[in-house]
Amino acid sequence: MKIRDKVFVVTGGGSGIGRALTLALLQRGARVAAVDIKDATLNETAQLANSAALSTHILDISNKAQVDALLPEVQAKHGAVDGLVNNAGIIQPFVKLGDLDYAVIERVLNINLYGTIYMVKAFLPALLQRPEAHIVNVSSMGGFFPFPGQTLYGASKAAVKILTEGLYAELIGTNVGVTVIFPGAIATNITANSGLAVPGGDAEAGSARIKPTSPEVAAQTIISAIEKNKLQAYIGNDAVMMNLFYKLNPRGAIHFIRKQMDSLLPK
Repeated sequence: MKIRDKVFVVTGGGSGIGRALTLALLQRGARVAAVDIKDATLNETAQLANSAALSTHILDISNKAQVDALLPEVQAKHGAVDGLVNNAGIIQPFVKLGDLDYAVIERVLNINLYGTIYMVKAFLPALLQRPEAHIVNVSSMGGFFPFPGQTLYGASKAAVKILTEGLYAELIGTNVGVTVIFPGAIATNITANSGLAVPGGDAEAGSARIKPTSPEVAAQTIISAIEKNKLQAYIGNDAVMMNLFYKLNPRGAIHFIRKQMDSLLPK
């Protein structure tokens, strides 16, 4: 799908990949409705963009009523919606599953999984009415590969993976393309945005002991995947390599990452 003159909704647009993607789409001639729960960071994105083609929308994607009210807001501002990028997400506290509070479990699932479901369900009917449209759901390297201490987060992102691929299968032959994105370690503030403090940085970047990919590179990868109508796209050499490693030797890959992350796991 061509980017120019299209209208995209981007969740998590206040920081990280979402901000970089919002700015990159605007630079490519698209109109963007940027969504975030944080007013301050979304305003920062708007100031950086300085564009009449951008609208900002404060809402909690885990709140179905707020999500349902978003579509008419975007249509009133931009006239239509051609693309949806479900990027917003949080990680869990860096603890083992047995020590994870149910309130935290529900929060991670509500934002990462239900938020994605609510957005897809709300926008899909409108997308099906467009000449061409696209849905992008951001999963994670943790969505296909287990990171100890982020087991519930990984489960939520694995669900996003299968949700997206199932949606792709259901929409074959329609005007709506579907892509699932697997970022590896990205230089974002996801840990702070999740309300957490993890030794050494976010769960994937800190544990993998590698140089993270920039949000700007991640944004360009997502745009390329939309233009080429890819089913899957991996961001960062770490995501590409761990995907291959896990397919060839699942047990060896798990033991490897456990050693890499052992210092971050509670004893």
